Amino acid sequence: MLRFHKVYFILTVLLFLIEVAIALFVRDRFVRPYVGDVLVVILIYCFVCSFVKIPLWFGAVGVLLFAYTVELLQYFNFVQILGLQDSRLANVVLGNSFAWMDIVAYTVGIIIVVWVETILSSRLKKG
Repeated sequence: MLRFHKVYFILTVLLFLIEVAIALFVRDRFVRPYVGDVLVVILIYCFVCSFVKIPLWFGAVGVLLFAYTVELLQYFNFVQILGLQDSRLANVVLGNSFAWMDIVAYTVGIIIVVWVETILSSRLKKG
């Protein structure tokens, strides 16, 4: 079950760098809030698959439930409950406001994961 998968790890690093670039340099109303949220679940999925061999649906659903949980914690002001409201890092990583569109973006990201993984899997089976 444990393993190191170089391709997933490289994707994780690339997606992380894209996320950092979005966070530091993009100040718009589409890429930063929506594309960033779509990419973050893909990043988490790739990170998990870098180290653990898991079935597609188990990984995809697990990552999606994790993202939903983080969003739900934002609804309950989890950063404030932890006393980290003045921490920029905590506010960026955990977020500080619930949004239904974030739930939609996470779902779209996982749909992309399942779609790409399914296509790649079928191509690998064909030879």
